[in-house]
Amino acid sequence: MAAEISKGRRLIKYLVVAVLLVLLFGGAARMIVAGGAKSLNFGDRFLGDSDGATLLVAGQPYGEGPRNKLNIWVPTGTKKTDKLPVLVFHYGGGWYSGARDDYGFAGRAFAKQGFVVVIPDYRIVPEGHWPDFLHDSAAAVAWTDAHIANYGGDRDRIALSGHSAGAYNAVMLALDPQWMKAAGSDASVIRGVAALAGPYDFYPFEKGGRADVAMGDIRPVEKTQPITFVSADAAPLWLGHGTADTVVRVRNSRRLAAAMHKVGGSATLREYHGLSHNDLVMALTKPLAYKGPILPEMTDFLRGVTARRVSPAPIAE
Repeated sequence: MAAEISKGRRLIKYLVVAVLLVLLFGGAARMIVAGGAKSLNFGDRFLGDSDGATLLVAGQPYGEGPRNKLNIWVPTGTKKTDKLPVLVFHYGGGWYSGARDDYGFAGRAFAKQGFVVVIPDYRIVPEGHWPDFLHDSAAAVAWTDAHIANYGGDRDRIALSGHSAGAYNAVMLALDPQWMKAAGSDASVIRGVAALAGPYDFYPFEKGGRADVAMGDIRPVEKTQPITFVSADAAPLWLGHGTADTVVRVRNSRRLAAAMHKVGGSATLREYHGLSHNDLVMALTKPLAYKGPILPEMTDFLRGVTARRVSPAPIAE
């Protein structure tokens, strides 16, 4: 009897998740923007392995505004004296939506890979426009640099990541040094950026579209485009993009990678055939990891750029 009850509960669990996933992923980008990340997070918690990652801090202020707060995920068992690599993950949402609590699936995914993961909120439309979300994103990274050692992270091993609008934020911080300087820090604290499906060369804006509302009044418009700021000494970039992305075309990543290579910078372009805009971030969840090897390939890059730097041995006289 006990075995039958247990089997019945498992069946109900999988039926609930199956319905959830059908409702969520049938709407693709529209559903994500409308709150799909919350359902993604729920599905990942419900079906995924809860062991290995811990939400250590929720709602830590990094500034004075109501959205200047962040969450910190750590590998379970992390001690304050540890010096683990750090990842600041900036979520997407077209600069219109997003909430740090809904991206626990990203925190869990990377914490299980051995990273201390910081997920900040930032100002979004209509309260915030360009460059508000860049100032906030930079302030969150500066706070991480100053304080992450108190949570088991190594301030000398900080990398950034993000999806869509969040990828834009992360890449802009790495390429245009003014943002980190304005936050009282320096772009040199960023060891690398692993970015998913980001807009990097997307002018002219669609009239009335999200980018147009968020930054369409800025002149010259070139200063809103990450590709403007490529340089040989910028942090290494890993650019993941789905070839079936109709929200942010894959040409954004192709052009940025080519521009970085032209000036002697470091950029790795990884195209995922047939994947859409949201498939890449969905693949960070346990139930949808089958969509592609996004998490392991991002992790390989991030481990490389955050590897400990070893001082050369002294030359014997």
